[in-house]
Amino acid sequence: MEQELRDLYQELILDHKRRPRNFREMADATRTVEGHNPLCGDHLRLFVKREAGRIVDVSFVGEGCAISTASASLLTEALKGKTVEEAEALLGQMVELLTASEAPPDPMALGKLGVLAGVRDYPSRVKCAMLPWRTLEAALSNDDAPTAISTE
Repeated sequence: MEQELRDLYQELILDHKRRPRNFREMADATRTVEGHNPLCGDHLRLFVKREAGRIVDVSFVGEGCAISTASASLLTEALKGKTVEEAEALLGQMVELLTASEAPPDPMALGKLGVLAGVRDYPSRVKCAMLPWRTLEAALSNDDAPTAISTE
């Protein structure tokens, strides 16, 4: 059964790589933030449109590996319609899921985003999955500097 679940998760990641959701520039974004992972060359630009404390639209463009692209695609699906506070809470949950040294929270509680929990088994790929989320962190904090995932 566990292998079937792993295969399903892998298929979802590949689907989001092949057909990323919300992959487009957004001319009327209220925030646009660049993210780059110098270790592997993943690069993205995240567009966020906020109105009255709510994320009404979010999209991205860029090039990256399957995990980076799938993570960005899943992020955009999860954030539309959320308040900024809900987005910040989700960001915290994803950082914990991907980077906690102890047992991570139940990935199933995060719905589709839980598929990224499997990345923990491949430490060199965690930065790929984290890139969109760290870029979101900069967008929510109004930090205009490009976001780079540390290679240390």
